[in-house]
Amino acid sequence: MATHPGPAGDAAGTFLGHPRGLFILFFAEMWERFSYYGMRALLIFYLTKHFLFGDDQAYLLYGAYTSLVYITPVIGGYLADRYLGARKAVLAGGVFIAFGHLLIAAVEGPAGQSPFHLNGFYLALAFIIVGTGFLKANISVLVGELYAKDDNRRDPAFSIFYMGINLGGAIGPVICGVLGETVGWGWGFGAASIGMLLGLIVFVIYRPLLMGAGELPSPQAMRERSAIGLSREWSIYVGGALGIVGIWILIRYAELLGYLLLAFSALTVIYILYRAIWTLNRIDRDRIFVALFLIALNPLFWGLFEQTGSSLNIFTDRRVDRVMLGVDVPASVFQSVNSVFIILLAPMFAVLWTWLDKRRLEPSAPAKFGIGMILCGAGFLVLVAGAAAAGSQLTPVIFVFLVYLFHTMAELCFSPVGLSAMTRLSVSSMVGLVMGTWFLAMAAGNFIAALIARATDSADAGVDRVLAVYTQIGWFAVAVGVGVMLLAPWITKLMHLDLIGVEPVDADRQDIRIEGERA
Repeated sequence: MATHPGPAGDAAGTFLGHPRGLFILFFAEMWERFSYYGMRALLIFYLTKHFLFGDDQAYLLYGAYTSLVYITPVIGGYLADRYLGARKAVLAGGVFIAFGHLLIAAVEGPAGQSPFHLNGFYLALAFIIVGTGFLKANISVLVGELYAKDDNRRDPAFSIFYMGINLGGAIGPVICGVLGETVGWGWGFGAASIGMLLGLIVFVIYRPLLMGAGELPSPQAMRERSAIGLSREWSIYVGGALGIVGIWILIRYAELLGYLLLAFSALTVIYILYRAIWTLNRIDRDRIFVALFLIALNPLFWGLFEQTGSSLNIFTDRRVDRVMLGVDVPASVFQSVNSVFIILLAPMFAVLWTWLDKRRLEPSAPAKFGIGMILCGAGFLVLVAGAAAAGSQLTPVIFVFLVYLFHTMAELCFSPVGLSAMTRLSVSSMVGLVMGTWFLAMAAGNFIAALIARATDSADAGVDRVLAVYTQIGWFAVAVGVGVMLLAPWITKLMHLDLIGVEPVDADRQDIRIEGERA
């Protein structure tokens, strides 16, 4: 296989066989994830313990925030492609994020829902959401631009980068969680801001190691004036500021925002169906149908998985014996467990799939989705069993580790497999649309997670209500997973894996060939 050094590898040298720019991006993304997961670990507690929101209202606001965090990268990626370039988009996004976390700390105020402090908090969330939109997708683009398209170091590079994501996700909740819950909320959010600033400082100082990756696609176009008299680049920054104001207004209507998101997701799927039916040949149409089938499972999976930061976080705080080695561990710290398990298990899963593939035993993508749903449901059922065995006592902490173990294994069957399937099944004219729909479905899943979390909130029923909901969604997920696995052989046939890579001009002959084989 050809091995072409990427642009950074040629001029800036390599480290561990990779362009040095990769490790600059690793460090920047690590600190961005440190800030995001550190802040997310505290968010539900900040809403319920500082602003004194009821669980129901807190779950909705949390769901609106996490949903918007998944939507804005689609817009940020488009703006970077057309106007800013990935590097400047990442820089702008980091500045917005750092300022947003700092603003939360600055407007903390006394406990309770003071209008001034609450509106300052909403504004801070808007800064973080817009900043994530600029940064999240585009920093991955920079990783890809360090390598030639046929460079066999690309996949290992993204594996290294993915470790940076999870390293930040593991450390952030520990540091920010301990500071926020034991020293003061402002200390936790301030630590998240400092983390993002550290990533930005390294990104700026060592920018030459990127060797031009992610620069403006057309500098001349950037200097052209827009309709409002600013350069096109500055017009984007002004638009980002206006976007902050828009999100600041929208986020207080969390429930309406969620239902609008579900409606928009449904319309997007209908549009893809229309294009698939009326513009594609049968082979590509079948593949798009499979992609939509997998996308349809996405909101359900993430609706269950994302209980992590909301109802499971509250359950851990109120219903779990968190004393370990004589130390009462803050509940927010347990948000790091998933990332730790990812770091430990991801290499094992990669080896497992390779081992099974060599023996022609590797499950298909739909079957892996089914396994993921079963594992996700099993995690809730294990937690329910542990809580039931504890009776009136606090649930042993081992069951929190077990639920995250099951959910991490489920994630490894779902998330990377889904991303790979979207790129494999999409046609070139729709790959961006289909990938965007995948992330849109994840955003919808976060709103569904808020609705599920709200169902666990019942002051009079207490823990019984929570366990009843977890039992229902656990068995429902297992049932869906079993159903998906039963359908997997038929769904896999619609993927036409034997024809992957055949030129589109052969589409009619593909149809004839398939019909002949079936006859």
